Order: sequence, then structure tokens, then C-alpha cells
Amino acid sequence: MITYALIFAFACYGFGLLATLWRLLTGPTAADRILALDTMVINFIALLILYGVWRGTAIYFEASMLIAMVGFVSTVAFCRFILRGDIIE
Repeated sequence: MITYALIFAFACYGFGLLATLWRLLTGPTAADRILALDTMVINFIALLILYGVWRGTAIYFEASMLIAMVGFVSTVAFCRFILRGDIIE
């Protein structure tokens, strides 16, 4: 039963990743593209955690935490660049 749930979750998050990739490529404004990039990071983290559950190892959870931190910092940096024109004052 858990196999079917994992396959369904993989399909849903994979479709979400492709949809946000389309939004990233065709977003009309920079804010839309930043939001799409942040959503892509979240979907990728979800896929990585699902893969960790499927394999039964904990290493993917640690990798997902590192990706989450990098994703947050990159989103904040992009937003600051859009608002102020520079990242470091």
C-alpha cells in the first residue's frame, strides 16, 4: 500500500515541478519567476524526502535540509536584488 502512495506522491510532485518550471520559463515578471524558483525548490525537497522514504535511508533527509537552507537564502537574495538592486550593502 505504501508503494502506491509513494508512486502517487512522486507523480503529483513531479507534475508540480514541471508546472513550476513552465512558470519559471514564461513568468511575466521577475517576482513570478522568483516565486516559481522557490516553489521548485520546495517540490524538489519533497521529491528527495519521498525518495528517502522509498529507499529507507536517512541521508536524503539531511540533504533536503541543506537544499532547504540554500533555497531560502537564494530566495531572500533574489528578492533583495529585485527590491534594492544589490544584495550586500
